Amino acid sequence: MTEAQLQQQMVIEFRNNYKGLIFAVPNGGSRNPIEAKNLKLTGSLAGVSDLIVIQQNRIIFVEVKIEKGIQSDAQIKFQNNVELLGFDYFLVRSLEEFKAIL
Repeated sequence: MTEAQLQQQMVIEFRNNYKGLIFAVPNGGSRNPIEAKNLKLTGSLAGVSDLIVIQQNRIIFVEVKIEKGIQSDAQIKFQNNVELLGFDYFLVRSLEEFKAIL
């Protein structure tokens, strides 16, 4: 299973069974230099988690990785910043882990 497939399963699970909002921030992919510069100037941030979940009085940041996936330095920095601000950040490797968090 790819990270994209796992992420799709998580989004479907949430939207079918939980209340709140779940969304992705399309931060990856290749960009030409002008587009990359414009995205950065308008608020794009390297390392942002794959999914953001908003529930009643709770915001969760979720980084999706398959079994052997590792976080980049930018993802670790983002995680540290989120946790310093008092929010929950999870590195999730399966649908079951995701459901347990919710």
